[in-house]
Amino acid sequence: MKKTSKTIFSVFVAIATVVFAGLIFLLLPLVSGIDQLIMIVTVTATYIVVMILLYQIYQNYLKPTDQIKIVLQELIKGNYSARAYEKSHYRTDGIGYAVNELAFNLQNLNRQDKMHSRQLRTVIESMESGIMLLDTKGYVQLVNRKFTDLFDKTADEVKGKLYYQALNQEKIHKAVQDVFLYEEKLKDSVVLKKDDYTYHLEIVAVPFFNENKGIRGFVFVFHDITELKKVEQIRKDFVANVSHELKTPITSIKGFAETMLDDELADPKITRQFLGIIYKESDRLQALIHDLLELTNLEREEFDLELRQVNLSKLIEDSLAVVRGQANKKTIEITTHVNDDLTILGDESRLMQVILNLLYNAITYTKDEGKIKVTAKKNKRSIEIAVADNGIGIPQNMIDRIFERFYRVDLGRSRDMGGTGLGLAIVKHIVEAHEGSIEVDSQLGVGSTFRVYLPIKYKLN
Repeated sequence: MKKTSKTIFSVFVAIATVVFAGLIFLLLPLVSGIDQLIMIVTVTATYIVVMILLYQIYQNYLKPTDQIKIVLQELIKGNYSARAYEKSHYRTDGIGYAVNELAFNLQNLNRQDKMHSRQLRTVIESMESGIMLLDTKGYVQLVNRKFTDLFDKTADEVKGKLYYQALNQEKIHKAVQDVFLYEEKLKDSVVLKKDDYTYHLEIVAVPFFNENKGIRGFVFVFHDITELKKVEQIRKDFVANVSHELKTPITSIKGFAETMLDDELADPKITRQFLGIIYKESDRLQALIHDLLELTNLEREEFDLELRQVNLSKLIEDSLAVVRGQANKKTIEITTHVNDDLTILGDESRLMQVILNLLYNAITYTKDEGKIKVTAKKNKRSIEIAVADNGIGIPQNMIDRIFERFYRVDLGRSRDMGGTGLGLAIVKHIVEAHEGSIEVDSQLGVGSTFRVYLPIKYKLN
């Protein structure tokens, strides 16, 4: 465009030059003497004035207009930093100012658009649910990090592909087809297996529309509900286990009571025997209900520990005094190695509950004439309490489950000893409430060692 304006200016100059040269050539023979000089001076002056006018037209109109055209072309290309020269003739100066205002506003809009795009992208990438955006033809337009993690694919592998090329799960294909067909919000679920691990995904598909209610595309959200499924399964197992655990003593109590009612002339010894069984089963039922209520109380969010300074050395000694009678019945030897200066900030009754549960557990699973060793010592940041036995041990595939409710390594023995199957679950909750941890080392047929680590605190937070 610059060449065009210069060319026009050059053409006008050439035409003016030719015209004035022609005037001089035509008028010069018509005059003589001093008139010729006056005529030449007049024509030359007029020529100079015309040249000045042409130059002003070029500078104030042609050249600024070309610059404005160049700026507009740059704006069309997306270069919003381009600016026009404003200090020209007042008419073009206003146009240049308006173009610069337009460029400034477009630059701001572009900057805001990029910022919003980055923010939106950050939000989408940070979501803990997988996102997939499809256009109206079924091509994948957008996926986020969680999506690629769930389906073990890169963004480049799925973008621009049809949904059935990007994913091979038939149930997802069916969900896509249904939402395309009905153009309504849809919910479904799919099971995804990856690396020997099973994921449960909830699919939520939503169509989105433009201002004219026309379909623009579809958003698919994949929620990982694996943990919810586990919690649901734990709840089902818990209900089933509670029902089973309650059913056994209730059945025994009911059965022996019916027998006694049906046989009014029963032998007093048999009656006493039946009453003993009924008492034992009711005692077991009471223990089960007590532990269930205890575990429920520990799991409440508003559960608070009654913290105070606790002498763990004395607490362990008191706990051993409680269980020695039961240990003596099985001729089990209990040895201790407990430091005398173990003091901690904790809930005394709850900590005693932990120690008693571990001791009773060790006695239950240790054979007659076995050995149990209790140790307690101070480490750098915690106090370690260990209860070791040479009992039946725990199979390696069961160690991760022993803290579950109602889980028993030896079902018959723990029931015969009056166990409810909730002791270790209670222990774990109490230890974690003290911000501690519990570990288990065990070998089948050799024995088990339970180690409790309690952080050392002397003052309330």
